[in-house]
Amino acid sequence: MLPFNSLTILAVLFGILGLIFLGYTIGAIRKKKFLRSTTNLLSGLLMLTVSALFFVISISIQGYRALTKEVTAAVVRVEPLDHQKFIARFSIPGEDEKIFSIAGDQLYVDAHILKWKPVANLFGLHTAYELDRVGGRYFDLEDERNKLRTIYSLSKEKTLDMFNLRRRFAVLSPLVDAEYGSATYIQSDVAEEFRVRVSTTGLLIRKAERPLMGPRL
Repeated sequence: MLPFNSLTILAVLFGILGLIFLGYTIGAIRKKKFLRSTTNLLSGLLMLTVSALFFVISISIQGYRALTKEVTAAVVRVEPLDHQKFIARFSIPGEDEKIFSIAGDQLYVDAHILKWKPVANLFGLHTAYELDRVGGRYFDLEDERNKLRTIYSLSKEKTLDMFNLRRRFAVLSPLVDAEYGSATYIQSDVAEEFRVRVSTTGLLIRKAERPLMGPRL
């Protein structure tokens, strides 16, 4: 299913304009007006190229959420199981609860963040984020090197991802101001509820305002 947003609408509009110009090209060729046919052909190809660009961007930012200020990306409930082992229950808006069994002293979360240039803002593109991974982190470096490592994906599978496309294609540089990863971690040896927050400066974890009453059954 195609995403319905301003970029999709623009892609369709430019696609229609491109087809119209190609139609004019065929008409001009039949009338042997070759200069006009060349102009129409180039205009049509330009419109179709812009349409394809908007379509690719629209598809590749699926899963990303708009970010205008600090927002809660997820609520996480940590439940210790044993020494350096705990359960993390993720509640992400619009998604089913995700449960992970994690090894380590701390809960680790990272995210992809896309910051668009002002010209892209005109088309409805603003700073966006997507939670990427969750895992465990050890205090001690030797534990980090030698003990069990656990890492899980928080992002959705997608055919195209703007974060990766920007790194591969320099043509997108006029639109994307910056693309970067941000990570945060916090102690996980006590039953607690946290809020994973994301702002234009990066990712952070804060304890929930209300205390945790007990383990979830």
